[in-house]
Amino acid sequence: MCVESTPPPSARLTRRGVLAGAAALAGTTAALSATAPQTSATPGRARPVDGTRGGDLVIEGGTLLDPATGEVTEDAVVVIAGGVVRAAGARGRTRVPEGVETLDAHGRWVLPGLVEAHIHLNTAAEARDAVLKGATTARSGSTNFYQDIAVRELARQVPDAAPRLRAAGVFVTPDLGDTVLADPDLTPLARLHDGVRSPEALRRVVEINLARGADTIKTRVNERAGLPEQDPLTQVYDREQLSAVVAAARRGGKGVLCHSYSEKGCHDAVMAGVRSVEHGTYIGEHTLHEMLRRGTYFTPTLTAIAGLAESADPVLAERGRTYLPVLKRAVLAAHELGVPLAAGTDSSGGEVDPIGREVELMRAAGLPGLDAIRTATTGAAKLLGLERHAGRLAPGFAGDAVLVDGDPLADVTVLKSPVRVVRSGIDVRSSD
Repeated sequence: MCVESTPPPSARLTRRGVLAGAAALAGTTAALSATAPQTSATPGRARPVDGTRGGDLVIEGGTLLDPATGEVTEDAVVVIAGGVVRAAGARGRTRVPEGVETLDAHGRWVLPGLVEAHIHLNTAAEARDAVLKGATTARSGSTNFYQDIAVRELARQVPDAAPRLRAAGVFVTPDLGDTVLADPDLTPLARLHDGVRSPEALRRVVEINLARGADTIKTRVNERAGLPEQDPLTQVYDREQLSAVVAAARRGGKGVLCHSYSEKGCHDAVMAGVRSVEHGTYIGEHTLHEMLRRGTYFTPTLTAIAGLAESADPVLAERGRTYLPVLKRAVLAAHELGVPLAAGTDSSGGEVDPIGREVELMRAAGLPGLDAIRTATTGAAKLLGLERHAGRLAPGFAGDAVLVDGDPLADVTVLKSPVRVVRSGIDVRSSD
């Protein structure tokens, strides 16, 4: 079959049908029908970058941490209007508007909402759980049937129901499996005897993702660690194939995140121009230096690897026990060299791990507390292209916050259990 001879991805009518199916699978249609937005942006006020309908809220009395500077402000006030931070600072220097709902933060620390750089959100329920556990912004690691694109649209309409999301659409992988059922433009690829491997086939899957509205592209260079029958050090795409994926994504103005484990696989991915290396257990110093030179991010997903060690499957458990210390050393080496790090749990299959767990493991790998926090705030926000909108509580940034009991600089584990979460100026727990 010649993929090049197929017509371009179908126009808007097909896209609407495909995404309507994705919304039904994700349960976002029902969530939208059942939940009306609490508030909407006041006319004349700027909305966040994604056009989210935000609320008005004042968070007062807590200890405010700015991850960008490390500055700590006691008895702080954060003023959110239309889902956007208008002021943040010490009470005496921050004007508090009258008649606005107030969230009492006395005795607690206030941080920007956390940024989850690698998560698989297949349903509205998973998306809501991620928010309640502190992830107010996220990047998808792909879904089988475009459910993440549906979740992204839910987040724009009902922000307390889902994180602000960068969607990846479907996985660019040799064997699409049942994913070919997601889209009539994908079904011709099922006839390829060798799977999605030729430059034309790789480009085709990327183009279809872009046509469906993906914000980023997810591909792989190695097999999976979470399947005992696969060898995560076996390479499935070479540098030339990865370069084809990157080139197609760049033509659409998008970056690529790449599932990687072996040193050669990681190096090929970096040299092909991916935006971020995911997992990267056996990444070596030579590749880290190249990542530093190129500004390539490292998203190690320590949470997922640690989870393998707890598996009931003996192969996976041994894999997790072997990989975790190796990956921690790689994370510390990357940090000491200056390679940018981003926190991601790789949560999937209906189980959502708190992004605070990934911060905890970053700290356990040897990062100082503030730097570990930055991997889930300013660092991850920059990876997502949201460094002016997420990761801080400063004027002009999204009105997302987490409140925690205890000093996260002294004990980052408090981030695993936020006592309150604010998403785009909406107190999430009070909206139940």
